[in-house]
Amino acid sequence: MTRRIGTGGTWEQAVGYSRAVAAGDYVFVSGCTSVDGTRLVHEGDPQAQTAQAIANVAAALTGLGAGLADVVSTRIFVTDISRWAEYGQAHGAAFGGIAPAATMVEVQALIDPRMLVEVEAVAYRPGIGHSRAGQPEGGTQ
Repeated sequence: MTRRIGTGGTWEQAVGYSRAVAAGDYVFVSGCTSVDGTRLVHEGDPQAQTAQAIANVAAALTGLGAGLADVVSTRIFVTDISRWAEYGQAHGAAFGGIAPAATMVEVQALIDPRMLVEVEAVAYRPGIGHSRAGQPEGGTQ
């Protein structure tokens, strides 16, 4: 069984993906960027963009009944690895006490050239992928 959640965002609809999918005991959160609603925020600021991306990860997890404390792995895609400390500072602020497995890699570009970072996450919470009372299998999208 799986449950899905979407934001209704343009890219989710155009590309055909969910913001997060709960399957079995895991939640897989698609790459999140520094978008608030429909607009990019914190242009040019790697630390603030990372913090916003992680806030978007948290919102997706919350929508499925999990939270940042459940995160066991993150992947951070950055457009300028020389600024790793700025991305890392925001990641550490959110996950320092949790200490998930983490990978940071440089990519040539993200979908919008103003985006500096994209964060994916995997969370573990036993039974989270099972249907809840009143919610059909497949969840919300």
